[in-house]
Amino acid sequence: MKPHGPAPHTQLPPMRHQPPAADQARSRGIRRATLIAIVTNASLAISQVVVGLFANAFSLVADAAHTLSDLVTDLMVLIAGQQSAHPADLDHPYGHGRIETVTTMVLGVVLATVGIGFLWSSGLRLQDIEALPALHPAALLMALLTLAAKEGLFRYTLAAGRRLKAPMLEANAWHARSDAASSLVVAAGIGGSLAGYPFLEPLAAAVVGFLILHMGIRLALKAVRELIDTGLPAEELARLRRTIEDTPGVIGLHDMRTRRMADRVLCDAHVQVSPHITVSEGHRISDAVYFRVRDAHPEVRDVLVHIDPEDDTDLQVVPAGPVPERAEVLADVRLLLGPDVPQPKRVQIHYLGQRLEVELFLPPALDQGQVTAIRNRVDAWLEEHPHYRAIRLLQEIAP
Repeated sequence: MKPHGPAPHTQLPPMRHQPPAADQARSRGIRRATLIAIVTNASLAISQVVVGLFANAFSLVADAAHTLSDLVTDLMVLIAGQQSAHPADLDHPYGHGRIETVTTMVLGVVLATVGIGFLWSSGLRLQDIEALPALHPAALLMALLTLAAKEGLFRYTLAAGRRLKAPMLEANAWHARSDAASSLVVAAGIGGSLAGYPFLEPLAAAVVGFLILHMGIRLALKAVRELIDTGLPAEELARLRRTIEDTPGVIGLHDMRTRRMADRVLCDAHVQVSPHITVSEGHRISDAVYFRVRDAHPEVRDVLVHIDPEDDTDLQVVPAGPVPERAEVLADVRLLLGPDVPQPKRVQIHYLGQRLEVELFLPPALDQGQVTAIRNRVDAWLEEHPHYRAIRLLQEIAP
């Protein structure tokens, strides 16, 4: 198997193109949206408890308890948004984006649990409709006010989550929608009770329960896919591949891998270049790939570029014998040149297809007889050492 050593490949700093101010602005946006949600939920919860006790509407009190659960999740989002904005460190070299992912998964589970709770409670209410108490009309007004406030909070938080590319804010928005759905259930139940149709409340609860359960499962599965490093969709991979392949100096691309981390994408790519270019030129091509990807795909925050002189996907086999390392090659070169020939000014080795191509840069002082003798020894050496594909003799004619 072709070794994937530390050179020649390039990994530039993860935040090289992303100024710290952008992450700080995103964190402030998440914090602002979350604080608005906290203030809204706290105000609604207090109002629901007061009106619920006054109007003998225990469903409003229960809905207030559900609203209080939103406060807990809002605090989770606030803390996660602050933590995920921290820069990469030794313990977290890829940053803290997974904090958002885990928070999204937890919120998805909470949503699914709330949905199951609605289904369960609606079933119980359908079995005992006659036990529902008479309610004061003020309870309906409070339920409608809560419904409007929750729906407004949902739309605001969802828009902020999409603008900031914060999945956990989107998850929290849908949690607010679940609370709005619970307020809808309460309003429908109160209205139905006042109008003489008490079955409307459990029926609406069942429909909303299915909706909330579906959304919670979808968000949780999305977070799980991110945690297990699911790659980008095929169409996004195709666009990313085109960007890399169109970079000057790139003649091939293989083993490209991607994964998500919150709002960012991490990419690894093996880029094939001409096998006889210098290490510095290969490094320059890898830099070009990095910057082109970052410019064309802002969501890609880190690109690990591995430079290959050949497509090694077809060369992952154990060679017939050990390929000589540089020290052994230099010893062979000294033997080939003999004691009367000055040592080459530079020896360039190309490892291609589990074989060697060696280029010897000889001083210009050699006469034709010396060059012919060296060439004859090289021809004989190549016949006896199959690991050597070619040994080229080059003479410098100008400094």
